Amino acid sequence: MNDEKIFEGVKVLDLTTFVTGGFCSLMLANQGAEVVKIERPGVGDDNRHSGPPFIDGESPYFWTVNYGKRSVELDLKTEAGLEALYDLVEKADVFLQNFRPGTAERIGVDDETIRSHNDEIVYCAISAFGQTGPWSQRPGYDLMIQGASGIMSITGEEDGDPVKVGLPMTDLITAMWAAFGISGALYRRQKTGEGEYIDLGMLDSALPWLTKQAGKVFAGESPSRMGTKDPVLAPYQTFPTADGYINVAALNQKLWSALCVAIDRPDLEDDDRFATNSDRVDNMDELEAIISDELRERTTDEWMTRIVDEAGVPASPVFDVEDALYNEQAEARGMTRTLEHPDHGEVPVIEHPLNFENADSGFEAPAPRLGEHNRNVFEEAGYSDDEIEHLEEEGAFGGE
Repeated sequence: MNDEKIFEGVKVLDLTTFVTGGFCSLMLANQGAEVVKIERPGVGDDNRHSGPPFIDGESPYFWTVNYGKRSVELDLKTEAGLEALYDLVEKADVFLQNFRPGTAERIGVDDETIRSHNDEIVYCAISAFGQTGPWSQRPGYDLMIQGASGIMSITGEEDGDPVKVGLPMTDLITAMWAAFGISGALYRRQKTGEGEYIDLGMLDSALPWLTKQAGKVFAGESPSRMGTKDPVLAPYQTFPTADGYINVAALNQKLWSALCVAIDRPDLEDDDRFATNSDRVDNMDELEAIISDELRERTTDEWMTRIVDEAGVPASPVFDVEDALYNEQAEARGMTRTLEHPDHGEVPVIEHPLNFENADSGFEAPAPRLGEHNRNVFEEAGYSDDEIEHLEEEGAFGGE
């Protein structure tokens, strides 16, 4: 295997806070990009302080979004700090920010200004609603976008209130679009020599993920909350067992027949209410009640043996987060491991899923301490010791 990573040599300046930009640059770091977090002196990324819980004063949530990066404190309100940033821009490939529209221009890090120092840079501006439109000046976080995107309207039980997905879904969706857009822009630059400006809105990012639900709207229907059930497939949902829950997906007649045998209900195959998938969807509530009664009689592990191993029907336990992170499959795939942290010893790492045949990938360092690489980054940029000391004296790295 070639031990070089795909983005080896790509330099990323990340001025973002929290998750949208942070997970984007995390994805790039996993593939070998050199990511430098530009952070507020003495404070840093707000995600450093999110929580609890904390481990020795640090947020493990911050760790999960910042493996393999370097941290530089720069006070962009000082002339020295801003000029130092521009020096880093000259040798960078990607510039990433998630300020509210107008802020970048006010502090001197807008696309036009940054491009005046490096016209080949890929500049990505992430915001809640994009740089244009009547909502562009609105502040926004994942909760707002989950609501405005329609995601909450289709999440939750049928007779319940709208529910937010239990992870910052639209932050992560936006981050993945950002990483994809930046990758595409870098590829195009390799062919044309031209930089790029990417205007990415969180709401814009979420809408394409509606897929099936959007299709219903286009057909004149109104999607609604269905719990774990599916609008066009049955059985395709979560069922209770004797000791937990199991997801079952019998997507065709062969699998439906196999499921009936596995749960000792072959009579259901001859029930006109459940003859076809369409019939099962029309009679979904009755079907759910019958299957639930059967599955409550055995444990999840017993049903996994009968339904999956013996009958070949797709099914899976509903794990809690700890079991999802630490199970035999995750272990076999190397999805959780540890890295050595200078303050905390071994810290856990969630690896990323891209396994290339002809390139390496993976995290090589834990999340950085605030300002850990102030001197190192500027030494690599060509600064002498005297010049770095001058930056410190001029307040570029913040006050004492």
